[in-house]
Amino acid sequence: MTTSLTPTSEAFAPQFHASDPTHLHTHELPLWPDCFAAVRAGSKPFDVRRNHEDFQVGDVLLLREFNPGANDYTGRTITRWVSYVLQGGNFGIEADWCVLGFSNQPPIPTGMTDIRLW
Repeated sequence: MTTSLTPTSEAFAPQFHASDPTHLHTHELPLWPDCFAAVRAGSKPFDVRRNHEDFQVGDVLLLREFNPGANDYTGRTITRWVSYVLQGGNFGIEADWCVLGFSNQPPIPTGMTDIRLW
């Protein structure tokens, strides 16, 4: 039996669309050095946050490295986009918290279905 490695149309499916592209926000969030390094390396594509900012799919996250020992920002930043929001009140997550899925690519514009054109 052989396996074809030819890309299919599924390989070109959009990554994600913003839930409401007219109301996207930019959120500046502090990250401690270990978490910052893991997000930068791609091994931590999520974060758990209190959802006091009403995070939405498509929002921009400006992640700022924060050194708690010096109680100051290091100046290093990473930009990510919210690709998924798991709301609290489920799966043991407190009601006013959420789990944010990160993407290193912005959302696909509304109406676009083929990212090869983007």
